[in-house]
Amino acid sequence: MSKILLVYVLVIFAFTAIGQDTKTVYLFDIKEEIAAPVWRKTQKAMDEAHDMDVDAIVINMNTYGGAVDAADSIRTRLLNSKIPVYVLIENNAASAGALISIACDSIFMKPGATIGAATVVNQNGEVQAEKIQSYFREKMRATAEFRNRDPDIAEAMVDADKVVEGVSEEGKIVTLTASKAIELGFCEGEYTSNREVLAHCGITNYTIVKQELTTIDAIISWLINPAVSSILILVIFGGIYFELQSPGIGFPIAAAITAAFLYFMPLYLEGFAENWEIILFIVGLALIAVEVFVIPGFGVAGIAGIALAVTGLSLSLVGNIGFDFKPVQSSRLIEAFLIVLISGGVSITGSLFLAVKLFESGALSRLVLQADQKSSDGYVGTSTQEFELIGQLGEAYTDLRPAGKVVVSDNIYDATSDSGFVDAGTKVKVISYTGAQVKVRTV
Repeated sequence: MSKILLVYVLVIFAFTAIGQDTKTVYLFDIKEEIAAPVWRKTQKAMDEAHDMDVDAIVINMNTYGGAVDAADSIRTRLLNSKIPVYVLIENNAASAGALISIACDSIFMKPGATIGAATVVNQNGEVQAEKIQSYFREKMRATAEFRNRDPDIAEAMVDADKVVEGVSEEGKIVTLTASKAIELGFCEGEYTSNREVLAHCGITNYTIVKQELTTIDAIISWLINPAVSSILILVIFGGIYFELQSPGIGFPIAAAITAAFLYFMPLYLEGFAENWEIILFIVGLALIAVEVFVIPGFGVAGIAGIALAVTGLSLSLVGNIGFDFKPVQSSRLIEAFLIVLISGGVSITGSLFLAVKLFESGALSRLVLQADQKSSDGYVGTSTQEFELIGQLGEAYTDLRPAGKVVVSDNIYDATSDSGFVDAGTKVKVISYTGAQVKVRTV
């Protein structure tokens, strides 16, 4: 009789399981610094989850925070999701990670995990200006209100002066443990796995789809890394410099155009570089070209061109929306300009050095005739007049970029400058004579 009862129970259980709908759950991780690559990964995950019409989205989080602009973009995307989003904090959800977590429908935490400590600081740990603090503080508060969590506690995670009775005292930033977060309504449960989280949400029969990043995704995320952006800026400025020193169109400008494409393309696709910022860069290059090839000397057009090019490159690195820079940390804006200015300076300095040394040593020296024609070997010079020019004064007959022509003792000679660009009419001194060409230095 007991065997028959057991079979009957198993049959009922099987039919019940068959009758249950299998849910689809989309899973992805946020376990790195919050920055442009994480915003891109989140966009991709949310798009895929909605295209698949899944029943729930789960984020496994462990981050100390990051850029406010990227966190704000992620927050907005989560708040607008039509699919419920659950986050399981594995260890840390600090700063920008706290904002993202509060934007989720439900927060779950593993034992020992924490959430909070959302004061905005720079890379040196220094507290940012009140303008940035105020913006982030209100974002935290508004997000908590939207998700029916205590906005005062969310605000106290940012503002050390915010006092919440029984939670925080003046001068202390709020950071919550799992048990405290449950008590205050900032966490729905303390669990150790996604299975337990889904069971809490009433999802027991499900299939998990985990985010898979393609090679293209990895390449784009790599290209928008600030370190890679710096290298591309080096190539852009270096290519432009070398192209201006040589006639015609050649490899340097091709390298600069390729680097500019690789620089702007991923930033544009991810919503960082906007049309007007790219236009600023192009106009800047046009003004520099006009200054070099049309207008003698170097003045307003050249300076304006450099300023516009630098501004276009810098603003493309930050997450402003149109002309709205409120979401952008001041430190992030300064960092972007420093990346471009330092990379550009290193590029120009390196280009000046390479212009002299490139063909004097190393593998490329084989492309240049290095042999000395000594008189002991039977070589006889036809004239010593040119050698008498060394030490004489003259002036640049044309602009030297660094090659051009100079006038010495009423005679015109081909010349190169050892100090870069020289305006026509500038006084110069002959310092050497090689290869039927004099080398000069400004006086």
